[in-house]
Amino acid sequence: MSSAPGPTWLEVALNGPWSRALQPGIPIAVEEIVAEGVRCAEAGAAIVHLHAYDEATGLQRDDPDIYAAIIEGIRERVDAIVYPTIPFSPEAASGSGAKRFAAVAELAARGLLEWTVVDPGTVNISGFDQMTAGEDGIVYANPDEHIRAGLAIAERHAIHPSYAIYEPGFLRQGAHLAHLHPRMPRPIYRFMFSQGFAFGFPPEEYALEAYLELLQHVEPGAKWMVAGLAVDIRPLVEPTLKRGGHLRVGLEDAPLGSPWSNLEWVEHAVAMIEDFGGTLASAAEVRAALKGD
Repeated sequence: MSSAPGPTWLEVALNGPWSRALQPGIPIAVEEIVAEGVRCAEAGAAIVHLHAYDEATGLQRDDPDIYAAIIEGIRERVDAIVYPTIPFSPEAASGSGAKRFAAVAELAARGLLEWTVVDPGTVNISGFDQMTAGEDGIVYANPDEHIRAGLAIAERHAIHPSYAIYEPGFLRQGAHLAHLHPRMPRPIYRFMFSQGFAFGFPPEEYALEAYLELLQHVEPGAKWMVAGLAVDIRPLVEPTLKRGGHLRVGLEDAPLGSPWSNLEWVEHAVAMIEDFGGTLASAAEVRAALKGD
């Protein structure tokens, strides 16, 4: 058994953009999302990430009032860093950055956000099965103007960007743009791995080493974590803990059709951290670690 360098941040991503057709276990109703967020926080997740849904259609709905009800509902019962997503669709990506980040701007103005999603790049999210069948995946587009809009909100309201790093270029662009916003709190770099999709790297140790080498060149000392889409991140847990990184699990990230619930993903991650000899960071400890960044 080894000793982890410090308390490990554990984030849970509760649902994502999938719909229950692809990930049957995700929570959709406000009450469901709040209840799962609370259970996961009580089990050890200091950070809760979520998407809001239209309960009638089961489709993502980026309404600040729905997000506020979820954020406040979780925080009334547990201390956690709770943050929402941004619109994911091609239609959202084709509009203005101000429109894309309208819900985030409203939530930040209400004082409800500590972190915000800003993804510094564009990527094809294509499943291997989709490609074999001749089907199209998704273009997750983040035009430069949208990225700048998100970072401007983060700077104005002193909230941390949570960067999803799908490809190495996201890391380079995100770091450079962060340097252009010196009053903004430092981003958290979340390396995105996958087994089911063809973007980026699979969850292999050589891939983590590549990201960390690049991070050291462009943003030394930045906080980082491992996550992904359609991925079982467990092969990277021990390598991540050895290097002082942090973890994200949950049904947004898990292989599609996951038989485990969000709580079970959190419980498995907690057990692996504790088996390694590590401890779990509280939300207060995460905030303290980021103070001054």
